[in-house]
Amino acid sequence: MSAVLFASVVLAEPPPALIIPFGLLLLLIAVMPLSPEWVKRRWEHYYPHVSLGLGLLVAAYYLARIPAGGTTIMHTVHEYFSFICLIGSLFVVAGGIHLKVRGAATPVENVVFLTVGALFTNLIGTTGASMLLIRPWIRMNQQRITACHIVFFIFIIANCGGALTPIGDPPLFLGYLRGVPFFWLLEHAMLPWLACLGFLLAVFYAIDRRNFARLSPALRERAEAQDSWHFEGGVNVLFLLMIVGAVFLPPVPMLREGVMIAAAAASFRFTPRSVHGKNQFTFGPIREVAWLFIGIFLTMMPALDYLGQHGREFGFTRPLQYYLSTGMLSAVLDNAPTYLNFLKLAEASLVTPGAGVPALIVEAPQFVVAVSLGAVFFGAMTYIGNGPNFMVKSIAESAGVKVPTFFGYVFKYSLPVLLPVLALVGWLFLR
Repeated sequence: MSAVLFASVVLAEPPPALIIPFGLLLLLIAVMPLSPEWVKRRWEHYYPHVSLGLGLLVAAYYLARIPAGGTTIMHTVHEYFSFICLIGSLFVVAGGIHLKVRGAATPVENVVFLTVGALFTNLIGTTGASMLLIRPWIRMNQQRITACHIVFFIFIIANCGGALTPIGDPPLFLGYLRGVPFFWLLEHAMLPWLACLGFLLAVFYAIDRRNFARLSPALRERAEAQDSWHFEGGVNVLFLLMIVGAVFLPPVPMLREGVMIAAAAASFRFTPRSVHGKNQFTFGPIREVAWLFIGIFLTMMPALDYLGQHGREFGFTRPLQYYLSTGMLSAVLDNAPTYLNFLKLAEASLVTPGAGVPALIVEAPQFVVAVSLGAVFFGAMTYIGNGPNFMVKSIAESAGVKVPTFFGYVFKYSLPVLLPVLALVGWLFLR
């Protein structure tokens, strides 16, 4: 989770070439899974060194050449630590809850599951909902699981669903801290949220119905006869509530993070091993996210600085421009700092200097909606757009599901399917 990033720190502008490590890291994340097997094995062994090395290269320049660069690095490291504590604790606690479901879900049942999951994200966040529901989602479709099931899970539950409350997605929590009332988006963003969810569910239903038709009746009946609904690991519901409650604690150093770590440790200690075994729980997915995102957080500092210092030159005057621009950057940057920068840009451009976000939501509410939805919705455009995306991908791969590569995800699903839906939502509600 990010907090106030660089807006409060005056920096000399880093050279544009310093954005290269960030672009290189994104390129490596994209192309390495497509490499020959021997190259892929080396990447899987050395990616922590590469990610951290590129991050430290940028950090060294900031320490040596940028005024107040050390302060910026401390902000970034603290935000990374908060981010990884949140998603890591939710990952551990959700991994201690086992939901056994029928293994031959119909398309209608799948649509209901995704809809309930989208609502649930606004109560425990996209990370918590993703970690809790991805394994049951795989199991309930075990007879016919495809890449499409994983992709639409990422679209709806890991991203677009959590757009109505500050708990739903980290950028919205930052807006809450800046002065956006807790239930404000629930009132002002409900219609575009319903439209986005409805369009995506309709597309998924059409695809899944065709997939379901290929499942033999005999296999379908056998799965329905053998499987039943079952819930284990109920103690983790308390730990889940602890993590959600920690979000609202005062910003005392390490208080929130300490509660989250304590909840995760208690969950791992008191969850029966049999539950972890049924969930095939390992720390592999969160370890991968932790190493890659420390590099992403550090190397993206120059990119965010450039955006913060040159954003006004873009000349944005319409909500749709903020929606699309926030969205496209959220697809490749962490969506929380991107949200902060565009919210600051809207505040500086549209209201009296110093009036703050409360004045912005009164005088230009559509711009707040545009930045909020752009940050949340477009996080689904790539695997790196939002923290849960990578973890869902890793868990699915661990379960033996064939998921798209980085480019396969973008060119086969997010560009031809998700982007038209998001563009249509913007055209309908944010012109």
